[in-house]
Amino acid sequence: MANIDKQRFVGIIPSRFASTRFPGKPLAKIGGVSMVERVYKQVSKVLDLVYVATDDDRIFQAVEAFGGKAVMTSAQHKSGTDRVQEAYSKIGQGREVVINIQGDEPFIQQSQLETLCACFDRPETQIATLVKPFEVADGVEALFNPNSPKVVLNKLGEALYFSRSVIPYKRGAEQTEWLKAHTYYKHIGLYAYRADVLKEITSLPQGELELVESLEQLRWLENGYRIQTGITKAETVGIDTPEDLQRAEVFLAEHANLF
Repeated sequence: MANIDKQRFVGIIPSRFASTRFPGKPLAKIGGVSMVERVYKQVSKVLDLVYVATDDDRIFQAVEAFGGKAVMTSAQHKSGTDRVQEAYSKIGQGREVVINIQGDEPFIQQSQLETLCACFDRPETQIATLVKPFEVADGVEALFNPNSPKVVLNKLGEALYFSRSVIPYKRGAEQTEWLKAHTYYKHIGLYAYRADVLKEITSLPQGELELVESLEQLRWLENGYRIQTGITKAETVGIDTPEDLQRAEVFLAEHANLF
């Protein structure tokens, strides 16, 4: 991967203490280290300016305690994107590209961040995100899982559409054969935006497609913004519930050399 001009980028990790399925998730320990610290330190391997954006003083203090940077934001935000925009307005320091890193991805990999940054080598890139090809070994159950959004791309690698349904529909083939017959892409929820575009998209009202699919990125497509994708082969382990911590501990034990 080519060297990254770090002065172009700022990484912001939106982090809330309140969570319906997992209250206090950012401070949960994995291998003795809090989730928010793991995310922060992984991102800091690539970027030189990283902040945690939070509405909770416990998270703010925890970040400062391990030597990280944090910024307090409103408790009224409806999405992580909105929280990232407020944080950038306070600490952006002129960086032209804002990277929104999910606070529940403690095993985000350097290669993923580098691939995302490389999307902005194209001057036309407004928004960027990552996709990962489904493998035959993943099985058709993974492909049809509505909690794993799919995306179709144009020839420039830009997203045409995101859906919880399987897209495209493979006509004339049994569903059990679809992964062998076509390359399907899973969306990885890591985003980057040019700063002016981030300001614009956070002022947009919710769109019909977003409400139907419950996918925020459809609001941007529906309003004519272009989303460049980078392809990654790296797998991560998102943490949504306390039970997911057990999978995370296993993943950490198997990949200790990476983290």
